[in-house]
Amino acid sequence: MSQQARESGPPGDADRGGQGSFVVEWREGFRTGIAEVDAEHQQLFALVKGLQLANAKQRLEGLVDYVVTHFTHEEALMERSGYPGLQRHIEMHEHLAMRVSEFLVGGTAWSEERVQELRTFLNKWLVAHIVTHDLHFGRWYHATGPSTQPLPLRDAGASLFDRLFGRR
Repeated sequence: MSQQARESGPPGDADRGGQGSFVVEWREGFRTGIAEVDAEHQQLFALVKGLQLANAKQRLEGLVDYVVTHFTHEEALMERSGYPGLQRHIEMHEHLAMRVSEFLVGGTAWSEERVQELRTFLNKWLVAHIVTHDLHFGRWYHATGPSTQPLPLRDAGASLFDRLFGRR
C-alpha cells in the first residue's frame, strides 16, 4: 500500500456512485524525531483509516480516548521542555476536540456520507496539524535539547475535555 494520500475504498464502492474513501497513510515526512510523538501519530492515522460505518460509534469512542492520551502526552512534553508555543498548541487541540464532539452529539444517524465526512476532516486536520505545528515543535525541541526536568503537574485533575467544557 502506498504511503501517499490517495482515494480508495472497499470493494463495491463503484456500486455507490464511485465514492471512495479518502485515506492518508503515515509517511516519513510527518516524523518529528520524538519517538513517542511519532508512534502516537502513526496510531492516530491507523485509527482514522479504520473508521467505517460498521464500527463508527465504537471506533470514534476509541479514537477520542486515544486523542486525549496523545494530546496529554504531547502537551506535557511541551510544558516540560518550556515550549513557547504551548498555549497556542493547547488551543488547537481543544478546537479539534470541540469539532469531534460535534460529531458525537450531532444527532444524525451514522451513514457512509457522515463517516466519510468525519474521516476526511480528521485526515486533513491531522496532516495539517503535524506538518504545520508538530514538526515545528520537533525542530524546536531538538534545537533546544530535551528537558531532564520532572514532569510538572499542570492541573492534574482536568482532562482535555474537562478544560474544553469548563469542568474543573
